Amino acid sequence: MGPLTSKKDDWLRRWGRNAEPLITWAVMGLGMLVRAMSASMARRFAWLIGDFIHHVVGLRRELVCRNISLTFPEKSDEDVRRIATAVYRNIATTFIDVLRFPLIRKVEDVEALVDIDVSPFWRGTDNGRTGAVVISGHYGNWELMATAFGMKAKPMTIIVKELSNKALDRAMNHFRTMNGNGVVYQAQAPREGMRLLNEGGVLAILADQSDPGASAYGEFLGRRATMFHGAAFFALRAKVPLFVGMCRHIDGGRYRVEMQEIETSDLKFCNEDIQTLSIRYTNVLEEYIYRWPEEWFWLHNRWKNA
Repeated sequence: MGPLTSKKDDWLRRWGRNAEPLITWAVMGLGMLVRAMSASMARRFAWLIGDFIHHVVGLRRELVCRNISLTFPEKSDEDVRRIATAVYRNIATTFIDVLRFPLIRKVEDVEALVDIDVSPFWRGTDNGRTGAVVISGHYGNWELMATAFGMKAKPMTIIVKELSNKALDRAMNHFRTMNGNGVVYQAQAPREGMRLLNEGGVLAILADQSDPGASAYGEFLGRRATMFHGAAFFALRAKVPLFVGMCRHIDGGRYRVEMQEIETSDLKFCNEDIQTLSIRYTNVLEEYIYRWPEEWFWLHNRWKNA
């Protein structure tokens, strides 16, 4: 059985590598299609995709419903299913919106999509003169939030996970950077992130997923989970302010981005205070998820490494 299994695994890996160009071309073709649609039509199309993935494909459907049920034990099965449906629709909408990024060419274009108040950032950074860490989660349209912030406030460098499909990875990073933002891969983030902050740049981090390399644990949405300390490490080490930005859907296919500075003046760069700051911004993420659960990426198993 050993050699047969090995040959099968090798075939699957080769098939996956050979399929990468096809997947990339399909995504790029989809992008051309949705950019030819009106905004309302693209949104309805995204909902159809979300419903198909949820109800027909069933991608991680049991995991999503279990995560929601454990976080909200007071909700009925019907409520859980309703939230799950909205989750898949929102994820599909986020993806379609990213493919429509080439339609965002000037500030007025992003203002037509996003309500964002960047005044907390200006106040906390001496009108942008200092560096800053901005954290968020896989919530609402986090990709559009980064574009809106970069165009309305100051370009940011986003820490991203490199995709195994290199062509698709390059395409996604092109969308992310076409309006002035930059990206840095996780492996280079410790060095490049500190350099950026010391030079007055803005470093963006998504701080809501499981960290397999974490050595600290706490609670996230009422369950034991790994604690993401990276954002706290950067902010306290570089002595720069830290902000949480959360993007959520509002009426008419628009989004609202709300930003708040997290208190750091009472903290110094040490393990205990890194833990304290991590809890502070994690609490903000939790507040949004509890209030608008349909906006979060429940497909990720946040508690798998606990």
